[in-house]
Amino acid sequence: MKAAFYESKGKISVGEGKQIAPGKGEVRLDVAYCGVCGTDVHIFHGVMDQRVAPPQTVGHEASAVVAEVGEGVENVKVGDKVAVRPLHFGDEHPFDKGFKHVGKNLKFIGIDSSGAFQNSWTVPAYTLHKLPEQLSLMHGAFIEPLAVACHDVKIGRVEKGENCLVIGGGPIGTLIGYVLKEKGANVYISEVNETRLSMLNELGFTTINPAKENLSERISELTGEKMIDCAFEVSGSAPGVQTMTEVVNVRGRIVMVAIHGGEQKQVDLFKFFWSEIELLGARLYEEDDYEEAIRIADSGFVPFEQLITKVDSLDNIQAVFDEIDQNPEGMKYLIKCNDN
Repeated sequence: MKAAFYESKGKISVGEGKQIAPGKGEVRLDVAYCGVCGTDVHIFHGVMDQRVAPPQTVGHEASAVVAEVGEGVENVKVGDKVAVRPLHFGDEHPFDKGFKHVGKNLKFIGIDSSGAFQNSWTVPAYTLHKLPEQLSLMHGAFIEPLAVACHDVKIGRVEKGENCLVIGGGPIGTLIGYVLKEKGANVYISEVNETRLSMLNELGFTTINPAKENLSERISELTGEKMIDCAFEVSGSAPGVQTMTEVVNVRGRIVMVAIHGGEQKQVDLFKFFWSEIELLGARLYEEDDYEEAIRIADSGFVPFEQLITKVDSLDNIQAVFDEIDQNPEGMKYLIKCNDN
Protein backbone atom coordinates (compact mmCIF):
# COMPACT_ATOMS: atom_id res chain seq x y z
CA MET A 1 0.00 0.00 0.00
CA LYS A 2 0.98 3.63 -0.40
CA ALA A 3 1.90 6.09 2.36
CA ALA A 4 3.45 9.55 2.69
CA PHE A 5 6.39 10.03 5.04
CA TYR A 6 7.68 13.21 6.65
CA GLU A 7 11.43 12.81 6.12
CA SER A 8 12.94 16.10 7.26
CA LYS A 9 12.31 19.83 7.17
CA GLY A 10 10.55 20.63 3.89
CA LYS A 11 10.60 17.06 2.57
CA ILE A 12 7.78 14.50 2.31
CA SER A 13 8.24 11.26 0.37
CA VAL A 14 5.65 8.80 -0.94
CA GLY A 15 6.46 5.12 -0.78
CA GLU A 16 5.43 1.67 0.33
CA GLY A 17 3.56 1.62 3.62
CA LYS A 18 2.68 -1.28 5.87
CA GLN A 19 -0.91 -2.45 6.24
CA ILE A 20 -1.48 -3.33 9.89
CA ALA A 21 -4.10 -5.92 10.83
CA PRO A 22 -6.29 -4.63 13.68
CA GLY A 23 -5.71 -6.09 17.12
CA LYS A 24 -8.17 -6.28 19.97
CA GLY A 25 -10.21 -3.09 20.14
CA GLU A 26 -8.72 -1.75 16.89
CA VAL A 27 -10.06 -1.00 13.43
CA ARG A 28 -8.31 -0.84 10.06
CA LEU A 29 -9.53 1.97 7.83
CA ASP A 30 -9.39 2.74 4.14
CA VAL A 31 -8.61 6.44 4.42
CA ALA A 32 -10.70 8.56 2.05
CA TYR A 33 -9.60 12.18 2.60
CA CYS A 34 -7.30 13.92 5.06
CA GLY A 35 -7.14 17.68 5.46
CA VAL A 36 -3.84 19.49 5.85
CA CYS A 37 -3.85 21.13 9.28
CA GLY A 38 -1.71 24.02 10.46
CA THR A 39 0.00 21.51 12.76
CA ASP A 40 0.96 19.41 9.72
CA VAL A 41 2.51 22.53 8.21
CA HIS A 42 4.48 23.13 11.42
CA ILE A 43 5.74 19.54 11.18
CA PHE A 44 6.69 20.16 7.55
CA HIS A 45 8.70 23.21 8.69
CA GLY A 46 10.68 20.99 11.07
CA VAL A 47 9.58 22.71 14.28
CA MET A 48 8.02 19.59 15.83
CA ASP A 49 10.87 17.13 15.33
CA GLN A 50 11.00 16.58 19.10
CA ARG A 51 7.62 14.78 18.81
CA VAL A 52 7.70 13.36 15.29
CA ALA A 53 10.08 10.50 14.47
CA PRO A 54 11.02 10.66 10.75
CA PRO A 55 10.31 8.95 8.49
CA GLN A 56 6.75 9.14 9.84
CA THR A 57 3.31 9.31 8.34
CA VAL A 58 1.41 12.30 9.74
CA GLY A 59 -2.09 13.74 9.17
CA HIS A 60 -5.18 13.57 11.39
CA GLU A 61 -8.17 15.40 9.80
CA ALA A 62 -9.44 12.16 8.30
CA SER A 63 -12.56 10.59 6.89
CA ALA A 64 -12.50 6.90 6.08
CA VAL A 65 -14.38 3.66 5.48
CA VAL A 66 -14.05 0.76 7.90
CA ALA A 67 -12.15 -2.06 6.15
CA GLU A 68 -11.53 -4.54 8.97
CA VAL A 69 -12.42 -4.78 12.67
CA GLY A 70 -10.49 -6.42 15.46
CA GLU A 71 -11.69 -8.56 18.32
CA GLY A 72 -14.29 -7.01 20.60
CA VAL A 73 -15.16 -4.06 18.35
CA GLU A 74 -18.88 -3.32 18.42
CA ASN A 75 -19.25 0.41 17.74
CA VAL A 76 -18.55 0.14 13.98
CA LYS A 77 -18.72 -2.50 11.26
CA VAL A 78 -17.05 -3.05 7.89
CA GLY A 79 -18.34 -0.53 5.35
CA ASP A 80 -19.22 2.21 7.84
CA LYS A 81 -18.20 5.76 6.95
CA VAL A 82 -16.35 7.36 9.86
CA ALA A 83 -14.43 10.37 11.10
CA VAL A 84 -11.45 9.87 13.41
CA ARG A 85 -10.99 11.62 16.78
CA PRO A 86 -7.20 11.15 16.87
CA LEU A 87 -6.52 11.08 20.62
CA HIS A 88 -4.77 8.31 22.53
CA PHE A 89 -5.48 9.03 26.20
CA GLY A 90 -2.97 6.83 27.99
CA ASP A 91 -3.19 6.21 31.73
CA GLU A 92 -5.39 8.45 33.85
CA HIS A 93 -3.57 10.96 36.04
CA PRO A 94 -5.01 12.71 39.13
CA PHE A 95 -3.88 16.06 37.69
CA ASP A 96 -6.37 15.66 34.81
CA LYS A 97 -9.55 15.66 36.95
CA GLY A 98 -11.11 13.34 34.36
CA PHE A 99 -10.50 15.61 31.35
CA LYS A 100 -8.64 13.04 29.28
CA HIS A 101 -8.57 15.14 26.11
CA VAL A 102 -5.97 17.41 27.75
CA GLY A 103 -4.50 14.85 30.12
CA LYS A 104 -0.86 14.54 31.10
CA ASN A 105 -0.53 11.22 29.26
CA LEU A 106 -2.36 12.25 26.09
CA LYS A 107 -0.73 11.30 22.80
CA PHE A 108 -1.95 12.77 19.53
CA ILE A 109 -2.40 10.20 16.77
CA GLY A 110 -0.83 11.58 13.61
CA ILE A 111 1.83 13.50 15.51
CA ASP A 112 3.10 11.22 18.27
CA SER A 113 2.24 8.11 16.23
CA SER A 114 1.43 7.18 12.63
CA GLY A 115 -1.21 9.33 10.91
CA ALA A 116 -3.70 9.36 8.07
CA PHE A 117 -1.71 10.32 4.95
CA GLN A 118 -1.78 6.71 3.74
CA ASN A 119 -4.12 4.23 2.05
CA SER A 120 -4.71 2.11 5.15
CA TRP A 121 -4.65 3.24 8.80
CA THR A 122 -5.19 1.19 11.95
CA VAL A 123 -6.56 3.06 14.99
CA PRO A 124 -8.33 2.33 18.28
CA ALA A 125 -12.05 1.73 17.77
CA TYR A 126 -13.01 4.33 20.40
CA THR A 127 -11.61 7.10 18.18
CA LEU A 128 -14.25 6.52 15.50
CA HIS A 129 -17.48 8.42 14.96
CA LYS A 130 -19.98 7.21 12.37
CA LEU A 131 -20.82 9.65 9.60
CA PRO A 132 -24.36 10.00 8.24
CA GLU A 133 -24.78 8.15 4.97
CA GLN A 134 -25.71 11.31 3.08
CA LEU A 135 -22.60 13.22 4.24
CA SER A 136 -19.82 12.88 1.68
CA LEU A 137 -16.44 11.55 2.73
CA MET A 138 -14.87 14.73 1.34
CA HIS A 139 -16.95 16.80 3.73
CA GLY A 140 -16.33 14.24 6.45
CA ALA A 141 -12.69 15.35 6.48
CA PHE A 142 -13.91 18.64 7.99
CA ILE A 143 -15.31 16.98 11.12
CA GLU A 144 -12.04 17.18 13.09
CA PRO A 145 -11.46 20.93 12.61
CA LEU A 146 -15.19 21.61 12.98
CA ALA A 147 -15.08 19.75 16.31
CA VAL A 148 -12.27 22.10 17.38
CA ALA A 149 -14.59 25.02 16.62
CA CYS A 150 -17.49 23.39 18.50
CA HIS A 151 -15.27 22.89 21.54
CA ASP A 152 -14.07 26.52 21.43
CA VAL A 153 -17.63 27.84 21.32
CA LYS A 154 -18.69 25.47 24.11
CA ILE A 155 -15.82 26.70 26.31
CA GLY A 156 -16.96 30.27 25.58
CA ARG A 157 -20.50 29.52 26.84
CA VAL A 158 -21.94 31.51 23.94
CA GLU A 159 -25.66 32.18 24.00
CA LYS A 160 -28.08 33.24 21.30
CA GLY A 161 -27.97 36.96 20.58
CA GLU A 162 -24.52 37.59 22.05
CA ASN A 163 -21.93 39.64 20.20
CA CYS A 164 -18.86 37.59 19.31
CA LEU A 165 -15.57 38.53 17.68
CA VAL A 166 -13.26 36.03 15.99
CA ILE A 167 -9.71 37.39 15.76
CA GLY A 168 -8.17 35.62 12.78
CA GLY A 169 -10.15 34.41 9.77
CA GLY A 170 -8.21 31.30 8.80
CA PRO A 171 -9.71 27.79 8.61
CA ILE A 172 -10.41 27.39 12.35
CA GLY A 173 -11.52 31.01 12.78
CA THR A 174 -13.96 30.63 9.89
CA LEU A 175 -15.39 27.40 11.29
CA ILE A 176 -15.76 29.08 14.71
CA GLY A 177 -17.70 31.79 12.88
CA TYR A 178 -20.09 29.21 11.44
CA VAL A 179 -20.62 27.46 14.78
CA LEU A 180 -21.34 30.84 16.38
CA LYS A 181 -23.85 31.66 13.64
CA GLU A 182 -25.48 28.28 14.12
CA LYS A 183 -25.91 29.15 17.81
CA GLY A 184 -27.63 32.41 16.89
CA ALA A 185 -24.80 34.75 17.91
CA ASN A 186 -23.90 38.01 16.14
CA VAL A 187 -20.54 37.29 14.51
CA TYR A 188 -17.72 39.65 13.54
CA ILE A 189 -14.39 38.48 12.13
CA SER A 190 -11.16 40.47 12.32
CA GLU A 191 -8.65 39.63 9.57
CA VAL A 192 -5.83 41.48 7.81
CA ASN A 193 -5.40 39.27 4.72
CA GLU A 194 -7.33 40.86 1.86
CA THR A 195 -7.90 37.59 0.01
CA ARG A 196 -9.40 35.97 3.08
CA LEU A 197 -11.44 39.10 3.84
CA SER A 198 -12.93 38.97 0.35
CA MET A 199 -13.82 35.31 0.80
CA LEU A 200 -15.33 35.87 4.24
CA ASN A 201 -17.42 38.73 2.88
CA GLU A 202 -18.67 36.51 0.07
CA LEU A 203 -19.62 33.92 2.69
CA GLY A 204 -21.78 36.53 4.42
CA PHE A 205 -19.63 37.39 7.44
CA THR A 206 -19.27 40.91 8.82
CA THR A 207 -15.53 41.59 8.67
CA ILE A 208 -13.13 44.23 9.94
CA ASN A 209 -9.58 44.82 8.78
CA PRO A 210 -7.76 46.23 11.85
CA ALA A 211 -4.87 47.30 9.62
CA LYS A 212 -7.20 49.81 7.93
CA GLU A 213 -9.66 50.87 10.62
CA ASN A 214 -9.81 51.13 14.39
CA LEU A 215 -11.19 47.79 15.51
CA SER A 216 -12.59 48.94 18.86
CA GLU A 217 -14.35 51.93 17.31
CA ARG A 218 -15.83 49.80 14.55
CA ILE A 219 -17.03 47.18 17.03
CA SER A 220 -18.61 49.95 19.11
CA GLU A 221 -20.48 51.20 16.02
CA LEU A 222 -21.64 47.72 15.01
CA THR A 223 -22.86 46.76 18.49
CA GLY A 224 -24.38 50.06 19.61
CA GLU A 225 -21.58 50.45 22.17
CA LYS A 226 -22.36 47.07 23.79
CA MET A 227 -19.01 45.71 22.56
CA ILE A 228 -18.15 42.00 22.60
CA ASP A 229 -19.53 39.37 24.96
CA CYS A 230 -17.10 36.66 23.84
CA ALA A 231 -13.92 37.05 21.78
CA PHE A 232 -11.92 34.20 20.25
CA GLU A 233 -8.19 34.78 19.79
CA VAL A 234 -7.25 32.58 16.82
CA SER A 235 -4.51 34.69 15.20
CA GLY A 236 -1.61 33.77 17.47
CA SER A 237 -0.33 37.33 17.03
CA ALA A 238 0.71 40.08 19.43
CA PRO A 239 -1.88 42.51 17.94
CA GLY A 240 -4.52 39.84 18.48
CA VAL A 241 -3.60 39.56 22.16
CA GLN A 242 -3.77 43.34 22.50
CA THR A 243 -7.10 43.51 20.70
CA MET A 244 -8.85 40.84 22.78
CA THR A 245 -8.84 42.94 25.96
CA GLU A 246 -9.86 46.15 24.17
CA VAL A 247 -13.12 44.88 22.68
CA VAL A 248 -14.78 42.77 25.40
CA ASN A 249 -17.39 44.26 27.74
CA VAL A 250 -17.97 43.83 31.49
CA ARG A 251 -17.67 40.16 32.42
CA GLY A 252 -16.87 39.43 28.80
CA ARG A 253 -15.11 36.17 27.97
CA ILE A 254 -11.96 35.64 25.94
CA VAL A 255 -11.30 32.16 24.54
CA MET A 256 -7.64 31.47 23.78
CA VAL A 257 -7.68 29.21 20.71
CA ALA A 258 -4.29 29.97 19.14
CA ILE A 259 -1.08 28.39 20.36
CA HIS A 260 1.11 31.22 21.62
CA GLY A 261 4.54 29.63 21.70
CA GLY A 262 7.94 31.29 21.52
CA GLU A 263 8.03 35.00 22.32
CA GLN A 264 5.83 36.27 25.13
CA LYS A 265 3.04 38.73 24.35
CA GLN A 266 2.06 41.67 26.53
CA VAL A 267 -1.37 41.18 28.13
CA ASP A 268 -3.25 44.06 29.73
CA LEU A 269 -4.06 42.47 33.09
CA PHE A 270 -5.55 45.68 34.44
CA LYS A 271 -8.51 45.28 32.10
CA PHE A 272 -9.21 41.82 33.51
CA PHE A 273 -9.47 43.37 36.96
CA TRP A 274 -11.36 46.50 35.87
CA SER A 275 -14.14 44.77 33.93
CA GLU A 276 -14.09 41.31 35.53
CA ILE A 277 -13.03 39.70 32.25
CA GLU A 278 -12.56 35.91 31.98
CA LEU A 279 -9.72 34.27 30.02
CA LEU A 280 -10.51 30.70 28.97
CA GLY A 281 -8.18 28.20 27.36
CA ALA A 282 -9.56 25.82 24.73
CA ARG A 283 -7.65 22.84 23.37
CA LEU A 284 -8.71 20.00 21.06
CA TYR A 285 -12.18 18.48 21.62
CA GLU A 286 -14.27 16.01 23.58
CA GLU A 287 -16.56 13.25 22.35
CA ASP A 288 -19.65 15.46 22.41
CA ASP A 289 -17.88 18.08 20.28
CA TYR A 290 -17.46 15.49 17.53
CA GLU A 291 -21.13 14.57 17.66
CA GLU A 292 -22.04 18.27 17.53
CA ALA A 293 -19.73 18.77 14.55
CA ILE A 294 -21.32 15.84 12.72
CA ARG A 295 -24.79 17.24 13.41
CA ILE A 296 -23.85 20.68 12.06
CA ALA A 297 -22.07 19.20 9.04
CA ASP A 298 -25.04 16.97 8.23
CA SER A 299 -27.42 19.94 8.43
CA GLY A 300 -25.73 21.59 5.45
CA PHE A 301 -25.18 24.79 7.41
CA VAL A 302 -21.46 25.01 6.56
CA PRO A 303 -20.69 25.44 2.80
CA PHE A 304 -17.70 23.10 2.78
CA GLU A 305 -17.26 23.27 -1.00
CA GLN A 306 -16.55 26.99 -0.77
CA LEU A 307 -13.93 26.40 1.93
CA ILE A 308 -11.95 23.87 -0.12
CA THR A 309 -8.96 25.49 -1.81
CA LYS A 310 -7.70 22.31 -3.47
CA VAL A 311 -8.06 18.52 -3.50
CA ASP A 312 -5.03 16.54 -4.65
CA SER A 313 -3.73 12.99 -4.58
CA LEU A 314 -1.39 11.36 -2.10
CA ASP A 315 1.23 11.18 -4.87
CA ASN A 316 1.31 15.00 -5.03
CA ILE A 317 1.49 15.67 -1.29
CA GLN A 318 4.93 17.33 -1.46
CA ALA A 319 3.62 19.80 -4.05
CA VAL A 320 0.57 20.52 -1.89
CA PHE A 321 2.71 21.43 1.13
CA ASP A 322 4.95 23.56 -1.09
CA GLU A 323 1.87 25.36 -2.44
CA ILE A 324 0.58 26.04 1.07
CA ASP A 325 3.89 27.74 1.85
CA GLN A 326 3.53 29.86 -1.28
CA ASN A 327 -0.20 30.54 -0.85
CA PRO A 328 -0.91 31.48 2.78
CA GLU A 329 -4.33 32.84 1.74
CA GLY A 330 -5.61 29.32 1.04
CA MET A 331 -8.34 27.96 3.30
CA LYS A 332 -8.45 24.15 3.28
CA TYR A 333 -6.36 21.68 1.29
CA LEU A 334 -7.46 18.04 1.17
CA ILE A 335 -5.42 14.98 0.26
CA LYS A 336 -7.29 12.10 -1.38
CA CYS A 337 -5.68 9.04 0.17
CA ASN A 338 -7.18 6.29 -2.00
CA ASP A 339 -7.76 6.11 -5.74
CA ASN A 340 -11.22 4.50 -5.52
